[in-house]
Amino acid sequence: MPDRMHDRMHDHRKLGRELDLFDTDPLMGAGLPYWLPDGAAVRHALEEYVRDAERRAGYRHVYSPVLGKRELYEISGHWAHYSDDMFPPMDLGGEQVVLRPSLCPHHALIYRSRAHSYRELPLRMAELGGMYRSELSGVLGGLTRVRSIQLNDAHIFCTPDQAADEARAALELIREAYAALGIRPTRYRLSLPGAGGKYVADPAMWRRAADLLTEVLGASGVPYEAAEGEAAFYGPKIDVQITDGAGREFTLSTVQIDFHQPEQFDLHYIGPDGAKHRPVMVHRSVVGSVERAVAHLIELHGGAFPAWLAPTQLVAVPLSEAEVPQAAALVQRCVEQGLRAELAGPEHGTLGARIRAARLVPYQAVIGAREAADDLVALRLRDGRRLDAMRVAEALAGIGAVVAARSDELWGVGA
Repeated sequence: MPDRMHDRMHDHRKLGRELDLFDTDPLMGAGLPYWLPDGAAVRHALEEYVRDAERRAGYRHVYSPVLGKRELYEISGHWAHYSDDMFPPMDLGGEQVVLRPSLCPHHALIYRSRAHSYRELPLRMAELGGMYRSELSGVLGGLTRVRSIQLNDAHIFCTPDQAADEARAALELIREAYAALGIRPTRYRLSLPGAGGKYVADPAMWRRAADLLTEVLGASGVPYEAAEGEAAFYGPKIDVQITDGAGREFTLSTVQIDFHQPEQFDLHYIGPDGAKHRPVMVHRSVVGSVERAVAHLIELHGGAFPAWLAPTQLVAVPLSEAEVPQAAALVQRCVEQGLRAELAGPEHGTLGARIRAARLVPYQAVIGAREAADDLVALRLRDGRRLDAMRVAEALAGIGAVVAARSDELWGVGA
């Protein structure tokens, strides 16, 4: 019970404002948060982690526009099955354009723009891109339900024989990311169609995709539950569910197998027989929406982020005005090394007050007269440990190793 009560205190909406991570303004509109510098630093670190993980897994990154012609979404099926969640069309030069509700139609067009051989497949296309959902005002809140979404998205174009292996690899990439971020999935869900007309009418396609995803879950060795009525309109999916501090469950990551959109956009590749063949699209999102992922990380860590995610990684604390020049030089050395550092001089209060103000910062570098004279620094770690005075170069190397490893530890990584 104490742990649950502690978790409930970590409401990301409250912490996000207290820690100057994000905020909203009625003139911008409901569900349209803006990111303050510290929040932007957390978001940027998360995005770079995801991009790096994707690059190592063989993905190539693209950019695509947040607008598309209405016709694009008529072809993809979004207009017929998903228009209630889309913003109204805008008239532009005699054509109707809409803010996109997803990235997959754009990626299908990028794939279609060039001829492809079976030797190029699987082709893994990734993007951290904006999309927009016309959420009702009553469900909006903080970063978890917003109208402007930055989605960590990817689409793998592959042969039918490659689809299960690619979906399984995508699920493993999600599991690796969760381990690195400290996220614990609540459960895995096989999301299937339910009663109602919001799904593409092709029973054989649905059975084929569901069988493949069931195979993927079995091979991955994760327990899962089937849930009707939770599928995307074009196909079943694996949803990775997590729970926030208030006990609310939501989807963070997904893996989907899609036979529908390759057919709609007439996608093909040239097979070993010289003929055209239809690829399969595997949709996958490692951390889902960046907004929702950061909201969960705020609550998970209570604002005390791992060193690699922390908005400020080191604060330099001179004992008096006499050590301010050395503290400022330390901050500059941190910046040149790629670390996020700030100076907390005597104008910010007593030494005790400055240390308390920096309680969420992973490293506090205290500089007194001895340290200033000998190019030393005395590190205080957020967990309460105090390290013996050491050379500045040694301290920055140690911190740099922790950050580069994206470790949950504060000291000793790579030693």
